[in-house]
Amino acid sequence: MNYLAHLHIADQSESSLLGNLLGDFVKGDPDKQYSVDVAQGIRLHRWVDAYTDRHVLMSRCKSMFPAQTRRFSPIALDMLWDHFLALHWQQFHAVSLSEFVSEAEAQVRQHQAQNAVPQRYLTVTDHMWKGRWLESYAELDNIQYALQRMSLRSERMQPLAECYPLFVHHYASLETIFYELYPDVLEKAKTAVL
Repeated sequence: MNYLAHLHIADQSESSLLGNLLGDFVKGDPDKQYSVDVAQGIRLHRWVDAYTDRHVLMSRCKSMFPAQTRRFSPIALDMLWDHFLALHWQQFHAVSLSEFVSEAEAQVRQHQAQNAVPQRYLTVTDHMWKGRWLESYAELDNIQYALQRMSLRSERMQPLAECYPLFVHHYASLETIFYELYPDVLEKAKTAVL
């Protein structure tokens, strides 16, 4: 799952939105670095990532990718899950996507002012809020753009850009899998022991 899914899962699980966003930016034991609620959010983020990666449906998804891109498929699929969540948002939340994102941004910014957060996190999330990335995920072209940008970070990441044509080719199958996978992850996250 990517940023939008992590925020939605945090909201539905009554977990720290800030903690769930910090999950990819904080290493080590979060209890030694953050308040109880933020640390719990970081652990929930990590739990969601681990549960999703081990999910039986992910092996079906990975089989759609040729060998040269299979290793990068979990990263690319995280982006695609956010696309499907944004596209079908009203089936998962009572408020509009733009209203949810605005409320999430206000809450996260308030809490991050009270916590020492990594500079890289601030840089990425400032771009995310200002660029309205989360709402833009509803358009598949924006997922292509994001994957291309991520593929430019290093030579090792270049296969990420090759994942997009596979999304287009397997779009209907992947959307069906999303409707099985995401509700399961969401329900299990609500009762996860962290």
